[in-house]
Amino acid sequence: MAVLLPDSDTSRREVIRHEGRLAELFLNTLADVPEFFAWDRARRRGTVLFLYDQGLPLLDPHGHLSRTCEQARAVLAAGPPPLTPAERERARYGLTCFMDDLVDTPPTHRYEQLALADFTLREAAHLLTAYHNAWTGIGKWLPRRLLSADPARGKALLDGHQAVAERADPAPLAAAAEQVLDLLGGPLREGYAHPWRT
Repeated sequence: MAVLLPDSDTSRREVIRHEGRLAELFLNTLADVPEFFAWDRARRRGTVLFLYDQGLPLLDPHGHLSRTCEQARAVLAAGPPPLTPAERERARYGLTCFMDDLVDTPPTHRYEQLALADFTLREAAHLLTAYHNAWTGIGKWLPRRLLSADPARGKALLDGHQAVAERADPAPLAAAAEQVLDLLGGPLREGYAHPWRT
């Protein structure tokens, strides 16, 4: 739930319980909204931006909420920032490593296999949404944003993840991850270098 506060208050995230249900509140002062929207955009998730875009307004006596919703829509329409070349290469390398480790992990090592499947899915989703200049997500929003950005490749990644979870079969997820990598120049192995000091 997004709540606009007077500027005399403090912007924050707060979790409450109401009638037995947990509710997460994103409380922002009007003055903090532009900076908060910029922060939300930089993360490429747009969590609160989507709340203001798709939420149901409950009260707007002075029009502040409608103006804030318009600001959110403008930021969403602009899309998330593109990955820098260095971010893209690091992500390509990371996904390649996770994918290779997943394929090399025997199905008898289920904990490792499941952990690698999660990392492979997340990194592939990050790269695929970035490739399409689309918003990404975490938790339940990851599959939603992934399918919205690229229905066919997104479904292949999610089906591949499910194959690892249900049958200990990494091949479909590895193949789907490689398709994502192919969009960005292919897997990145030999020749990759990244200085630890930048």
